[in-house]
Amino acid sequence: MSIQENIKKIRSEIPDYVKLVAATKTRTIEEINEAIKAGITIIGENYVQEALQKYENLNLSNVELHLIGHLQKNKINKALQIFDYIQSIDSYETAEAINKRTQKIIPIFIELNIAGEDTKFGVKKEELVDLVKKISPLEKIRVEGLMTMPYFDNPEDARPYFKEMKSLFEKIKSINIPNVTMKYLSVGMTDDYKIAIEEGSNMIRIGTGIFGPRDY
Repeated sequence: MSIQENIKKIRSEIPDYVKLVAATKTRTIEEINEAIKAGITIIGENYVQEALQKYENLNLSNVELHLIGHLQKNKINKALQIFDYIQSIDSYETAEAINKRTQKIIPIFIELNIAGEDTKFGVKKEELVDLVKKISPLEKIRVEGLMTMPYFDNPEDARPYFKEMKSLFEKIKSINIPNVTMKYLSVGMTDDYKIAIEEGSNMIRIGTGIFGPRDY
């Protein structure tokens, strides 16, 4: 199927309240523009440098650009030039550095390593509430959600982790921390987005499901 057909199919399978992020790592300008023409309004990029190479050639007038990959400290200045949201904050130090360097309000998500994987970025769930409370006084940072990206060969194995993400999301929302709104739970990718939505996700990040398999 075409990119347009893939997007139409996914939208037919998800509730209207779920935000669809097109994950565009390694995708071409032509592919991304086709997705935008098909109605995609949120683009997710993993790497700052790759995003910089692409964004000038994209029609982003009605599109949000989200950083969904790890943010290195030496890439913060460049990231602030182009990204509307940063979904991958997992330390106070990075949030503080953004706060010092930005001239505008930056909405962020806190990235959790919900499955405790050694190879993944993200804050430990035991440290989540303390991190959010520590970040909340930063004047130019707005915590608007949580994000995670566990991967399992069997998508059903992710269900308990998605359920736990929703529980943590609601817990933080209930505390009413200043500057913390908890609008978005960014959970679910191509193989497991239906399960993620069943467990409370309202933002999914889809790459292969939109563009087809990547050429590595």
